[in-house]
Amino acid sequence: MEPLEEIVRLLAIQLRRSTDSQAQAIEELSRASFGPTRIAELLGTTTNTVNVAISNAKKRKRHKER
Repeated sequence: MEPLEEIVRLLAIQLRRSTDSQAQAIEELSRASFGPTRIAELLGTTTNTVNVAISNAKKRKRHKER
């Protein structure tokens, strides 16, 4: 594994530990412009889980804007 890749993985692990839920970590990584496939790789989950979390976050945001 390349050093930069190692750093990215460690930071993703730290982000996951510092948030209350996996969904929050997914939202943060998505806001940082990581794609669903990459987020899934970093957090050790599936792309489907990531897509659902991102979709739910968008729904919550739309609901708050009303």
